[in-house]
Amino acid sequence: MNREEVLIILNNNNLLPESKFGQNFLCDENIISDIISCSGIKAGDRVLEIGPGLGALTRPLSSMEIDLTVVEIDKRIVSYLEDLDLDAKIISSDYLKLKDYGAGCFDIAISNIPYYVTTPIIKKLIEDLSSCRRMTFMVEDDALQRIMAQPKTKQYGPLAVIMNAFGSIRKEFTVPGNSFYPAPNTLSSVITLERSGNNVIDPSFTDFVTLCFNQRRKKLLNNLSTYGKETVLAAIEKTGLSADCRAEELSFDLFLKLYNDIINS
Repeated sequence: MNREEVLIILNNNNLLPESKFGQNFLCDENIISDIISCSGIKAGDRVLEIGPGLGALTRPLSSMEIDLTVVEIDKRIVSYLEDLDLDAKIISSDYLKLKDYGAGCFDIAISNIPYYVTTPIIKKLIEDLSSCRRMTFMVEDDALQRIMAQPKTKQYGPLAVIMNAFGSIRKEFTVPGNSFYPAPNTLSSVITLERSGNNVIDPSFTDFVTLCFNQRRKKLLNNLSTYGKETVLAAIEKTGLSADCRAEELSFDLFLKLYNDIINS
């Protein structure tokens, strides 16, 4: 799908990109091909795509020998996709509100994630997709900085920790703004997540990490006071941390150890 095709589709269907949905439609055939290549999709895979838009990825994916499900929030786009008669199950829903969609069956997740919902969508995917071996996302530059951030840096927060809980993170390539219509004002990047082993992420762990960063300048002891200060202090000391430590100082391994010590105390 190129820029001319996108403009024709929008014009013929009386569609305008909706800023409230963060719609920037991918219109670079080389980038589309590269995303599918690095997604690791194999014949027979059960694939979940969030936010298919005009079908830049959905159309080539639907021609592969896979079981494809797409979730789209914009009902106008859903009607357009349904008229294409794609070999895909189309769910008309806000993904963040979606329940009972067979989340545990998917092998692969793929998405061009709107910036304003990057963290909640990734968090839900990681929590829900217990059998998913690989995820491929298009994210904007600011989100990439938060995803790849290291401890003791300004950008380090829940997103980096939660994604490390899933497995390894790799930046595949950069995507310029002119690969979209309308063109965003920032660069985007394609990243992949590869699950480490058979670990399943408990939603209570991601909630715990989010709570740790709730007020990032506060000490962990204060942010986690709902667990009981004596319990938290004992766990912090057992982990080898200072009682004055803050969330931004902890690596993923330390978050996991602290969580287990508190929950199992």
